[in-house]
Amino acid sequence: MIVAGVDGSAAGLAAARWAAAEAELRGTPLLLAHAMPAWACEDAGGPYQEVARWMRDGADQVLAGALEQTRAAAPAAEVTTARLPGDPRTALVEAAAPAELLAVGNHGLGGFRGLLLGSVALGVAGRAGCPVAVVRTPPAPPRPEIVLAVDGAPGTGPAIAFAFEEAARRRVALLAVHAADARPGPGRTGDLPAAALAGARERHPDVKVTERAIAGHPVEVLLGASGGAELLVAGSRGRGAGTGLLLGSVSHALLHHATCPVVIVPTGRD
Repeated sequence: MIVAGVDGSAAGLAAARWAAAEAELRGTPLLLAHAMPAWACEDAGGPYQEVARWMRDGADQVLAGALEQTRAAAPAAEVTTARLPGDPRTALVEAAAPAELLAVGNHGLGGFRGLLLGSVALGVAGRAGCPVAVVRTPPAPPRPEIVLAVDGAPGTGPAIAFAFEEAARRRVALLAVHAADARPGPGRTGDLPAAALAGARERHPDVKVTERAIAGHPVEVLLGASGGAELLVAGSRGRGAGTGLLLGSVSHALLHHATCPVVIVPTGRD
């Protein structure tokens, strides 16, 4: 199952369309989810029942609009909708607990009708137990390539596996990029750690892979390499307590500035 969070924004609708195409490609169901205050999610009566009804009607309109767009984008996809009670970040993370992927827009609506810029995207990307795709309104048809951020650090196996599987599924090339340290002397990083890709290469021999080590800051290197790509895949790097993983600085910057969809894959144990 794939879960897509929608709020009526252009970015949210782009995420819904992207998720529908992905669900159709994978042959898995898609759940379009809209979060709203728990007290308004069901008709429980009380002094605010008219306000609650108005909010539910608005949520249903958002879901209906997203459903219409997903059917146009991916007619064969099996799509359902749901209103989720609670804060969008928590509600989406919980709804996506059994999912293989969670998709959200890079920013939602402002003011009273939504959250502040990027708060949902950043919140779920740092906490979800499954890969999170952060989608932008597509500017132009992308080039048929997936870009993978590689640094050889422990726990990056899931991100590598995701990128190879996605490239195989889409039948596109994979560009594995390592930001090499341009500083001379001990402690510098240089060539791309090819050993990290060996297992995935064996499992996906048909995926055309290009490995590239580029001198520079990881954020600048990855942003430059991923411009116009179908997808940029990176592992999460931070450590959290209680609520789960937090985003590392590189992943955080990529979500803010990348021009293509970004998938953040939770780190694991290789």
